[in-house]
Amino acid sequence: MGKLDGKVAVITGSNKGIGKGIARAFVKNGASVVLAARNEDDLNKTREELSSLVNPEHILSVPTDVTDESQVENLFAGSIEQFGRLDILVNNAGAFDGGRLDMLSTEAWDHVIGVNLRGPFLCSRAAFRIMKDQGGGRIINIGSISAQRVRPGSAPYSASKFGISGLTHATALDGREFGIVASCLHPGNIYVERRQESGKESDDEPMMSVDELAESALLMASLPLHVNVFEAVVLPTEQLYVGRG
Repeated sequence: MGKLDGKVAVITGSNKGIGKGIARAFVKNGASVVLAARNEDDLNKTREELSSLVNPEHILSVPTDVTDESQVENLFAGSIEQFGRLDILVNNAGAFDGGRLDMLSTEAWDHVIGVNLRGPFLCSRAAFRIMKDQGGGRIINIGSISAQRVRPGSAPYSASKFGISGLTHATALDGREFGIVASCLHPGNIYVERRQESGKESDDEPMMSVDELAESALLMASLPLHVNVFEAVVLPTEQLYVGRG
C-alpha cells in the first residue's frame, strides 16, 4: 500500500525539476496526479515517463499557464472531470529573474510576481472551492529559503517567496473551518535541470536532489488532515543559510 492511495493531486510546474520529482514520488505512493505546466512537449515527456511506473489512467496532463485565470479554471475542471475529486494541490510553478533594484525592469518584476504569486493564488482559489465542498484537502506551496534569507539582486523572486509564505498563512486560516490545510515547503539548493545544463553554482555550492526534497513533500501530503507540517526548510547540510547574503 502507498501513502497516498486513492488521493488525487494537482501539481503545477510538473514538467521538470521539483514538480516532476514530487509527481514521481506521489505516483509511486498510489496517487493519481494531474500534471500542469506551460511547455506541452516537456509535459508529455513527463507523462510518458511516469506512465511507465503506474497505470497511465492515473496520470492526466493539462498544459496550463498559471497566470491565466481561464486556463487555471480549465485545469481544475479537467481534473474533476477525470478523477471526480481533489485531495492535494502543490503550487510549484515558478520563475526567476533579477538584478540590482535600480536596474530591474518592470517586465521582469511583473513576470516573476505573476508566476510565483498570482499563479498560486489562482490555483489555491480554485482548489479551495473544490475542497470546501468535498470536506477538506491539502495545499502545499513551494517557497524558497529566499523567503527568509535573501541574496543580492533577487528582489522579485525574494518578494514573491515572502508573499508565498503570507499566502500560506492566509490560506490555512481561511481554510481551517472547512478542513483545508495549507503548508509551505522552503527548499535550498537543488540540482535541477537548469543547473545541470548551465554548470553554474552546482560546482561551488552543496546541492540536494529533487527526489530528496520530494520526500518532504510526500510527508506533508500523507499526513491526516488534523495534522500539519506548517512550514519546513529543507536544504543541504553544508549550504550557507544563517547569515547568508
